[in-house]
Amino acid sequence: MTETPSILILNGPNLNMLGLREPAIYGRDTLADIADACARSAAAHGIGADFRQSNNEGELVGWIQEARGTRRGIIINAGAYTHTSIAILDALLASELPIVEVHLSNIFRREEFRHTSYISRAASGVICGFGLSSYVLAIDAMARLIEPA
Repeated sequence: MTETPSILILNGPNLNMLGLREPAIYGRDTLADIADACARSAAAHGIGADFRQSNNEGELVGWIQEARGTRRGIIINAGAYTHTSIAILDALLASELPIVEVHLSNIFRREEFRHTSYISRAASGVICGFGLSSYVLAIDAMARLIEPA
């Protein structure tokens, strides 16, 4: 019997406020709604999903470091840290795992500073602008990235 592959789904600062924070931009889905959709999508692909959120950069870095050797890939919505965190980029690169960057909104239709992503340098791909479905699409992509050769 083979072990079920497991991925880490990380969410950065302020994503715990989804459903309340700027619904015109981020939608009305809560983080719990997204976690449920991710669990269903991952299960449909035969993948385990560890879904986490933190407002602390260091905690996110620690979780990424722990994923090396224990997870098959990382899906990350780093929130505002996307545009500022070299520490998260370095941790993602050191993980040597497939990375999919995800955003609820289309960051390229927003303020200029949001067009720069440090996370993208580590990512196999970026999915943005589809709300909750961005995460489901990211799981679909990750399933393809981690399937056996």
